[in-house]
This record gives sequence, structure tokens and C-alpha cells, in this order.
Amino acid sequence: MRLKKENGWKNMAEEKKKEIFEFSNGYKKFLNDSKTEREFVRNGIKVAEENGFVNAENVEKLKAGDKIYYVNREKNLVLVIVGEEEVEKGVNFVVSHIDSPRLDLKQNPLFEDTEFALLRTHYYGGVKKYQWVSIPLALHGTVILEDGKKVDLAIGEDDNDPIFTIPDILPHLSKNAQDDRKAREVIKGEELQLVVGSIPTSIEDKEVKDKVKQAILEKLNSDYGMKEEDFISAEFEVVPAFKAKDLGFDRSMIAGYGHDDRICGYTSLKAILEIEKTPKHTAVCYLADKEEIGSTGSTGLESRYLEFFMSDIMYKLKDNYNDYFLRKCLWNSYALSSDVNGGINPIFKSVHEEQNASKLGYGIVMTKYTGHGGKGASNDADAEYVGMLRKMLNDAGIKWQTGMLGKIDEGGGGTVAKYLAHFGIHTIDAGPALLAMHSPYEVASKFDLFETYRTYKVFYER
Repeated sequence: MRLKKENGWKNMAEEKKKEIFEFSNGYKKFLNDSKTEREFVRNGIKVAEENGFVNAENVEKLKAGDKIYYVNREKNLVLVIVGEEEVEKGVNFVVSHIDSPRLDLKQNPLFEDTEFALLRTHYYGGVKKYQWVSIPLALHGTVILEDGKKVDLAIGEDDNDPIFTIPDILPHLSKNAQDDRKAREVIKGEELQLVVGSIPTSIEDKEVKDKVKQAILEKLNSDYGMKEEDFISAEFEVVPAFKAKDLGFDRSMIAGYGHDDRICGYTSLKAILEIEKTPKHTAVCYLADKEEIGSTGSTGLESRYLEFFMSDIMYKLKDNYNDYFLRKCLWNSYALSSDVNGGINPIFKSVHEEQNASKLGYGIVMTKYTGHGGKGASNDADAEYVGMLRKMLNDAGIKWQTGMLGKIDEGGGGTVAKYLAHFGIHTIDAGPALLAMHSPYEVASKFDLFETYRTYKVFYER
């Protein structure tokens, strides 16, 4: 019975295990190379074009079998394979978000204090702030210079690069300054300040009071053509500098930054790239932004971008396009809101109700509803859709489980599901379970990674 969950590694053949491990190696590399949403989109475009997808802007008409992609402000990537059926009969969406909790630089970040140059940050998404101190950090971003030139940079990833850090207070002196603080305030938001230098400028200028800050500005100008005002037209993200690595003596897990939700972004991307035959229904891989702060803005799921690219597809397919066809298409469509769930943590089991909790190594998690308290702010998938997916997964021999995000009233969370359901799209959350979600070093199961990929591929071809 499915109600009795089964560990996916149990009695697994060595050949199957080897396939899973090889698949995981590709994921680790992509995760290391794509620590921001812009980097994920750039790398996604590269592999899409290598697999025959073309930019939709260069296509005037579409037909069954065509492979196209859309890019929205370098933070959304949408891959589409046009199906055999009339598009108004519905589309199969797999929608993942490619932003992750992190620290962003403030617009005016650089200052000097006690002969250290520092950068002020603002945390992005739901983080435990104390987890971001005294670890190696890298700086990734894009800056638009005063002359309009665009510069991309990533400092802290190469072995020869410097890294940055936020220094915690030593335990010998923390008694009055920190020890009595609650967990959420062990480090306060304004204390998330990045140390970036300590050597003063060699230029003798009496008007320059902050000598170390001046030296950093000289370095930024020399290496990137930046001046201080350019921070205003920049997007700099502070992310962990360490790499994704195998975890455990048995190497069954992967520890890394950004599993939430790039583990779903990678598997949904990989799955659509490997579709060989024209699917019955049009398949759409939608990689979105801003989920971690409520899916807001022009690159989040709350925007009208889904309507934009879907209307473009329909316009290029139909000679008599009108808005009714778009509404009908979305209402007849199905979606996997591909996002992660919180697996049972062996150290903190008390926050879970085990009978309805997900576990690492037990396959992809179908989460019928998320939300807070009384299912607040949640999509709740209808029984008919859950039944259809249950049969699809069982027929394909895919290991799956159900899961809730913790005990009732323990906390909660949300995904992009409700924004898809807004259009009438049948929607459910589907993704792997994680340990230490939203931390700088999350943990995922290699088996769950592979079953998630298999699920998305079967769903596209449904």
C-alpha cells in the first residue's frame, strides 16, 4: 500500500544506483555554476540552444514539435515544446522558482568602521540570520555602469579568489552583547555586514578620511570600471562560497546551497530537454523568480508574464487568435508547482506529524496543500487531479510520497501554486524533501532528485 512509505534505496540494483549517482553529478555542477537566478537563466539558455530550442522572438509561426524559449529580464526562462493537440485543450506546466534565500547588498552599501571596509546587506527571503555569519561568502552580481556598460561578476568561487565573511562575536565576550538574545535575534539584520578589506589607500589626500574604503573603490574601479555611485544601478547577491558535495559515508545525499528550489529547476529543465517525441499536449517548463519574497514584481508568478508568453504561443499557432482561447487554454491546463517540502529532521522530529510527513529517500513528495494554520494562503489540489497523478506515477513505477510542511499550527509556508490556480489551472505541489531548508547548506537525497526528474518527464509526456 502507498500509505506505508518505502525507502527508495532498499534492494536497489547497483546498475540503478550508478545511474542515479551519475545524474547527481550533473546536478551538483549546475548547482555550483548557478547560484543566482541570472546565472541559472544564462546556463539554462545555453543547454536549451544545444538541444534545439530557439528564441521565440525569432519565430513568427509555430507548429507541433517546435521547441522555443522565452526570457524575461534575465530572471525567468520558459521552455516550450508545442504539442499535437490544439493548445486550447490545455498545457502541461512544470513551474519551479530559481531564486533562493540570500543576502543582497543595499543600494549604498560601502562604508568604513575601525579601519575595516564593509558592505551593508539586506536579507532576501526567510533566513535564520545567525547561519550567515562566520562562513565563507561569495559576491555575485550585475552592475550597470554610468556609461551604460553592463558588467557581470562572481568573486569567491574560484580557488584563487578571495572570499568574504560576516564575523561573529567570540564566545569569550558574548555574554552581555549576544547570549541573552532570542534565536531570531542572535544576529540582527543590520549586523549582517560583510568585511571586504583592511588595507588603506596609498594615495595621500587630506580630503579622503576613509582610507580603507577608498582603497576598495580604487580596486573596484581598476577591476570592473566601477565608481561608488554605480552600486545604485547594481544587483549584488551574497551567497555561500562553498560547493555542493556528496554527504555521508554512502554518498546518498547532496549538501549544497540553493536546493530550494533549484533542485526542481534543474530536474524540470533536464526533463523537457530530453523529450524526443512531440508530446500530445504542449509542454512548458517555467523557471520563475521572487518566490522567496512572495512571487512579487515583474519576474514573479504574481506578474502577468504567464499570460504574455502563452498568448504569444497561441497567436503564433492560430490565425484567429482572441483572448477567449487563452482563458480556455489555461482553464484546461495542468501544472506541477515544483517546489520542495521539509523532510523529517532526525534531530528535530517534534515539529512533524510523522504519519503525514515526508522523508528523504522515499521519492518525490506530493503536497496537496501548504499554507498556515487552517490552510491559509494555500492552493488545495482537487481529489480528481490527485487521483490522476497517483495513477500516472504508479503506472510509471515512480516512488512517491505525500507530505505536509510540519504539524498544524507549528508554522507553515507557501509556494507558487496559488498563482497558477488563479487561472483555473489544475495545480499541486510536487518536489523532493529537504533537510535544513533555507539554510546556506541544505540537504537532499540523490534518489529523490532522480525520481523528481522522472516525474517531470512523465508529466510533460502525459
